[in-house]
Amino acid sequence: MASVKVFGSPASTEVQRVLACLFEKQVEFQLVKMDSFRGQKRMPECLKMQPGGEALTYQDQEKDALVESRAICRHVVDKFKKQGNRELLGEGSLERALIEQWLETEAQKFDPPSSELVFYLSIAPTLPDYLNRIETPSLDESKKKLEKVLKVYDQRLADNTFLAGNKFTLADLSHLPNAELLMQIKETQEIFSKHANVKRWWGQISKRESWQKVLEIAKQAPPMA
Repeated sequence: MASVKVFGSPASTEVQRVLACLFEKQVEFQLVKMDSFRGQKRMPECLKMQPGGEALTYQDQEKDALVESRAICRHVVDKFKKQGNRELLGEGSLERALIEQWLETEAQKFDPPSSELVFYLSIAPTLPDYLNRIETPSLDESKKKLEKVLKVYDQRLADNTFLAGNKFTLADLSHLPNAELLMQIKETQEIFSKHANVKRWWGQISKRESWQKVLEIAKQAPPMA
């Protein structure tokens, strides 16, 4: 039995980020599927680890459970450093610092606008009526912020294959879940397509075997438990 357990819905972008990392590191895991929108109605044993109704929980042989996807990815890379892809956080302090810079950019500059766009343009329309009775705000500001950060990425990628250099790292991996959904929405796909280097970069990272495995899992219907 796998020593690593991931609790959450395979449709959750947070869960997908962690699964992609686990596949890259070739770590065996058990996915305990849960509906991200059931909140406090979740199983009692899960609520012990997710008191705030978080969409994701990671647990391995360590005592404490983790609930933030990027922290989990860093933990996985450090804990299983001798297996799978050994370049996800670099091979030295300078490489790691550079990767951390771009991870911070993803978390602070890319994730906020992309998450809002993904929710209102992709996720909200699929929710049950009782969860969909919310007014969609103007998304113009989020589109402008996405455009701005992609312009920075395009400049960076003009001279580098990936964000932190010429190796695929967590800095690239962390973008996969939201970018996948953005590329399925015409108006946000067009924003990506305006930037040739970003488009090339996305074509490379989205074809990785680890990500294709995540997408296969994501096709499975969420549980009713």
